[in-house]
Amino acid sequence: MSKQISIFIALLLAVAFIAACGGASNNGGTAGPSNGSSNGAPGKELKLAFVTNNASDYWTIARKGVEKADGELNDVRVEFKLPGEGTAAEQKRIIDDLTSTGVQGIAISPVDPDNQTQLINDAAKKTLVITQDSDAPTSDRALYIGTDNVAAGRQAGELVKEALPNGGKIMVFVGKSDARNAAERYQGLKEALQGSNVEIIDIRTDDTDRARAKTNAADTLVKYPDIAGMVGLWSYNGPAIVNAVKEAGKLDKVKIVCFDEEDETLAGVKDGGIFATVVQQPFEFGYQSVILMSKILKGDKSVIPSNKQINVPTLVVKKETVEEFTKKINALRGR
Repeated sequence: MSKQISIFIALLLAVAFIAACGGASNNGGTAGPSNGSSNGAPGKELKLAFVTNNASDYWTIARKGVEKADGELNDVRVEFKLPGEGTAAEQKRIIDDLTSTGVQGIAISPVDPDNQTQLINDAAKKTLVITQDSDAPTSDRALYIGTDNVAAGRQAGELVKEALPNGGKIMVFVGKSDARNAAERYQGLKEALQGSNVEIIDIRTDDTDRARAKTNAADTLVKYPDIAGMVGLWSYNGPAIVNAVKEAGKLDKVKIVCFDEEDETLAGVKDGGIFATVVQQPFEFGYQSVILMSKILKGDKSVIPSNKQINVPTLVVKKETVEEFTKKINALRGR
């Protein structure tokens, strides 16, 4: 009897040892790279991250999209990262931290795509990386979700021509001119204005500093008293420009075309201080980024287009459409 008990105990220990080894082999896996390999096994929570390029209010709407997708997917948890300084160095710190903690998918809007290609490539060796809002097409990112910024720039250019039928001098404003979305919008703007009587004097940058953005606009009004128009390429440039023009008492003389849907921008469109704004759909950037990363990590590569780009169309908001648009956007903001 003693011998039988000993054998039984030995068998139990053997079974326990095998189970322990099998359990260990299913833990501690690393995140799949951007070629679509995954750790998205059923029942296992996916750790994803959405990284912006600054702390602008523009990203509030994108966050709502992220939260909606996060709420719909029971096996996904998303971190929303807002770089307060809006610098490439800060984004690198965030990405390094995320990859070191085993995040499996990152959607990033790179501040300086050309100089961040290596950062994205290094991250893509450890995790799935997609770009949103601003692309880095020569990198190893899996896909881009966002605006066709050249087309959006052309759209802004057509609005400038509409606002200034007789032509005139304009100044362009943006946070960083080397950010890909800024460069592409500027390219599209110039293409649309080619052959017209509208002359672009220059482009002024502010490094995502709102106070500096307003100072740039105010200085332009002093230096170029005959300025006919101002174009803001990033979301906060619209409010900065309209406030500077208002303080200078030139709302009736300077036509403003800008991007996005900050509260002051929409208020400016409503009262006529801003001629029009070209709005993106950042809610879709957030929502689709999370949904598609989840699908890719679970092995569905069919969601990646052959050109690796998913373009979300832009809309034009003018005085006659601003009230309806504001109601819709406030609903997305949860107001």
